[in-house]
Amino acid sequence: MTILQDFTAPTRVAALPAHDAEELTGGGNQANIVLHGQVYTLRITRAGKLILTK
Repeated sequence: MTILQDFTAPTRVAALPAHDAEELTGGGNQANIVLHGQVYTLRITRAGKLILTK
């Protein structure tokens, strides 16, 4: 049995929005983000990593 796949159909990939973390923090290292009334804190560590906490 042979299975054929159609690779000719165009693939549509929606672009994800991108946000600069340093802009979100206003040049600092922390920002509050609100989702459905819940406040989360985004923090940039000294090592340049991101941490999101509730």
